Amino acid sequence: MKIRDATNRDLDAVESLLSENNLPLDGVKENFSSFVVAEDAGEIAGAIGLERFGSVALLRSAVVSPEHRGSGVGRKLVEQVLEQAERDGIEELFLLTTTAEKYFPRFGFAPTTRSAVPSAVKASAEFQGACPDTAIVMKRRITAAAATHA
Repeated sequence: MKIRDATNRDLDAVESLLSENNLPLDGVKENFSSFVVAEDAGEIAGAIGLERFGSVALLRSAVVSPEHRGSGVGRKLVEQVLEQAERDGIEELFLLTTTAEKYFPRFGFAPTTRSAVPSAVKASAEFQGACPDTAIVMKRRITAAAATHA
């Protein structure tokens, strides 16, 4: 299993994986340069991306193929994108989820309200309807987390 930055040739496979898992495609192509993929034997086994808005970002499109779930692929992808966010100077990271609200707290994410989300993030496709209004909003401070691990 190799975790690496996504390339343009990965886009179709990632979009297929997202579609197969009923996850939105809105904004994927426009933000694909900030995606990371898991590759297993030449196949895309998972993906995750960042959608940046200055010093804040939206963690988006986290997906792992059914046959790779439970193998640590998702954890490796999240860890890689968190490292990327820290390197890029992201201060706060937000996400929307309908199924993984119990998964992300292990990475420092906590539920928050939509009113606590910066307006730039709320203008993203995910907040503008790609994800349902019932999706749970979660937040993680990156700079504070980096300081506590130093």
